[in-house]
Amino acid sequence: MPHKETITPNQERAPKVKKSTRKIFVRDLKLDAHIGVYDHEHGQTQPLTIDFELEVQEPDNPASDRLDDVVCYNKFTQAIKKTLASGHIQLVETLAEQICSIALEHPMVISICVRIEKLNAIPEARGAGVEIFKSKS
Repeated sequence: MPHKETITPNQERAPKVKKSTRKIFVRDLKLDAHIGVYDHEHGQTQPLTIDFELEVQEPDNPASDRLDDVVCYNKFTQAIKKTLASGHIQLVETLAEQICSIALEHPMVISICVRIEKLNAIPEARGAGVEIFKSKS
């Protein structure tokens, strides 16, 4: 007769679960930027929209309710504003790369997808820009 395993109330059967991840995102962040390669784009700002999504490792205690235990989308947004305030940027691709670098410096961030649209780049279009995805190796 096969041995049937029984579990007593004091035994724990915790499944081995990998840490899960979260998505942190901001949509349609509207900012004015000194950006562009053409002469008419220098010396003035133009409107951008920036979307980003960060995949982040959950903290050890996912329900801690502490800001220090998460990646704060507001702090990340402030870092983007600081980057824009640092001076003229030629290409939206350069700005996207800078945003990716800032995100990937955070120890909890696994990957980022950032999309930047220049709203006045092409008169017949709602926007034109770039989307970049980067992850830690």
